[in-house]
Amino acid sequence: MRVRHKPWAKDLIAQHPEWVITDPYDQKGHWHEIFANDHPIHVEVGTGKGQFLIEMAKTYPEINFIGIEMISDVLVMALQKAMETELSNLRFIRGDGNHVSDMFAHDEVSEIYLNFSDPWPKKRHAKRRLTHENFLKQYQDILKAEGRLIFKTDNQGLFEYSLTSLSHYGMVLDDVSLDLHNSGVTDNIMTEYEAKFSQKGQRIYRLIAHFKN
Repeated sequence: MRVRHKPWAKDLIAQHPEWVITDPYDQKGHWHEIFANDHPIHVEVGTGKGQFLIEMAKTYPEINFIGIEMISDVLVMALQKAMETELSNLRFIRGDGNHVSDMFAHDEVSEIYLNFSDPWPKKRHAKRRLTHENFLKQYQDILKAEGRLIFKTDNQGLFEYSLTSLSHYGMVLDDVSLDLHNSGVTDNIMTEYEAKFSQKGQRIYRLIAHFKN
């Protein structure tokens, strides 16, 4: 995805610390204080333009949602959408999802979303895929014992890789859908990419998994 550079993006982000946390490592273990409640925390790694997480926050006010995005030119679009709402259960992190276990403490997160992540199709780039075992180790650390990982993609190769990676790591697959939008699921909230791809008739793949206790 080519994103148009927005020279004003970093300034706008800096002006809204009530929405965007730019020092996430200092908040590790203290996210409930940010929200001033003890509601479950759900994290999206690579939140993009924010449509999915904003709709989730509207739908589930009893859950705290945090979206991680490292590209300011993209994050600022999510920020602008959020600023049009009065959601108190939503925050964004400007940071690198490669270091998610440095942002959250052990057992601090209840659910992790990976939506339409970069497939990194070349074999030599496998370690960059967000379902590689190096990332799974981090997710296992920050997720609660009953926590779940929810992954969606339109890329069949990445989905097949992820099924294998999670299984080899010892995760339990709770649900696997090879065609989500024709599976009868009624509570699915779409991302921008998902809406675009599904309108073209492309399959959407989804898995839900958890780590063995």
